[in-house]
Amino acid sequence: MDFCISYENKDEMGGLCREFERMREQLARNNRALWRTVEEEKMLRAAIAHDIRAPLSVLKGYQEMLMEYLPSEDIDMGQAMEMMTESGRQIERMDAFVEAMRKLSSLENRKLTPGNISARQLEKDIQAELGILEKEYGIHCMLQASDSKEDFYGDKEIILEVAENLLSNALRYGKQQVTIMVNIGYATLSICVMDDGDGFREESEKITEAFYGQNVKDSLKHAGLGMYISRLYCEKHGGKLVLGNDEQGGAVVTAIFRRIA
Repeated sequence: MDFCISYENKDEMGGLCREFERMREQLARNNRALWRTVEEEKMLRAAIAHDIRAPLSVLKGYQEMLMEYLPSEDIDMGQAMEMMTESGRQIERMDAFVEAMRKLSSLENRKLTPGNISARQLEKDIQAELGILEKEYGIHCMLQASDSKEDFYGDKEIILEVAENLLSNALRYGKQQVTIMVNIGYATLSICVMDDGDGFREESEKITEAFYGQNVKDSLKHAGLGMYISRLYCEKHGGKLVLGNDEQGGAVVTAIFRRIA
């Protein structure tokens, strides 16, 4: 599909060539989307196998050690309790992974439920989320919302879920403060989240892949699906997810949503 059909004359043949060119461009876009879907499915299968096998291997190893050393009392209670504690963490990891997979399996089937969204109501809903997240992470959050009198027509639950994903990610990597900027217009709605952490070190395409993890230790609690789900929801809503760093080096993520016709 890397060829181009061109015919300058505005006669019947020209019209036919233009239609063929339009069809070629659409086929090329469909092929790229299909290829991307196939690649993502391959990546998901590999990630599922890895994320399930790793904690199971740890649990199996601890079980074998406990069965071998406990009967002969060759292991003290402190070591046994340490193994049990680590086993509990691995079980929590698998629970988080299973819940993430449950959410992931429903992404494609989830239908948009649009409604009118006012700037004041969205600000109130996000502020309620901040109150909970600030206590959990111990980092100050500052919310700036545009004073718009126009309502945006979109799926508020999806927008709030994206906002929560971006905030949770910023609070995990931020140091002292996270800033959220919300802008509402008739045609678009954007949520920009900025933190004072070390910023992104890889390309946005890689960061928004499923099961991406910048911190290996962080993967014990988080499956690395927040950015991936946020990107898909933005695209489902006709928008996009834009990632970058500010001048001070902190991460800047902007979720853009388009009005549902």
